[in-house]
Amino acid sequence: MTTPLGIGLPQNHHYNVGRDVPDVARAVEQIGYESVWAYERALFPEPATQGLFGMPGVDWPDSYRSVAEPLITLALAASATERVRLGTSVLVAPLHQPFQLARTLATLDAASGGRVVAGFGTGWSLDEYAAAGIRPFEARGTVLDEVIGVCRAVWGPDPVSYDGEITRISSAVVGPKPARPIPILLAASNKAAQRRVIDHADGWLPLALGAERTAAQWRALRELAAERGRTRPIQTVLRANAEYTPEPYRGSDRALFQGNAEQIVEDLVPHAAIGFDEILIDLQRGPRDAQELVDVAAEVYEKARAAGV
Repeated sequence: MTTPLGIGLPQNHHYNVGRDVPDVARAVEQIGYESVWAYERALFPEPATQGLFGMPGVDWPDSYRSVAEPLITLALAASATERVRLGTSVLVAPLHQPFQLARTLATLDAASGGRVVAGFGTGWSLDEYAAAGIRPFEARGTVLDEVIGVCRAVWGPDPVSYDGEITRISSAVVGPKPARPIPILLAASNKAAQRRVIDHADGWLPLALGAERTAAQWRALRELAAERGRTRPIQTVLRANAEYTPEPYRGSDRALFQGNAEQIVEDLVPHAAIGFDEILIDLQRGPRDAQELVDVAAEVYEKARAAGV
């Protein structure tokens, strides 16, 4: 049985968002991809005040300069497609006002016929929190909890009521409602975040870190679910960040998912064997334009299916 495959939409600065997002979304749906995804990067500090992922001395990639807003990106994709799911991987939820975010996602789901997947994370950029955070960086986990609670309330039956630290809704009709319950998936690597997945979310959005390490994280999450008495399934979408090169990458220092289509699929195969529900491949780093991105997506899809993924 093959693994459903998703693709990252062209949000980075060398793409024309208004033209390329609908064109790429339409093309990858025709290729056979089952979902399209958008990520969030709100700003690019210059000079850098903090390393990538908060790691000292690690530069931010140039691709983070001017990343298109994820929900607008998905709305553009929704208008050009009929079948593919529309996911965020990830939306930095504590940068958004919970009530407005819940309404926007509900409207997008209603408009698209029930295709939204809400992938949330807490983020790591102090600069983004200074510019847009609803609460200080240190409160990001608490804010994420409230975002999830507000979404569940707003997407549920009327009248809606909610009494939180940020959001207070006193018995109101809130619409439109989503076409179906929107699944909430969380990026989570530490124990506290994993508990949030188990207790409050529908699923998990891991980052591919090598098959052995990724499989170990998945085992640990399932063990935690058993400890905490969760019986309902955990939906899983694995994110693979690729860096495409037209020719095979020859160096001994080849990073995971770096290289041509064959090398990307070579890394994909052992990750697919872990048994995730879906794999998202973000290929937008490397292709020079939208047409090359579509061509690479088609080649990766064909080779992945030929390899049994």
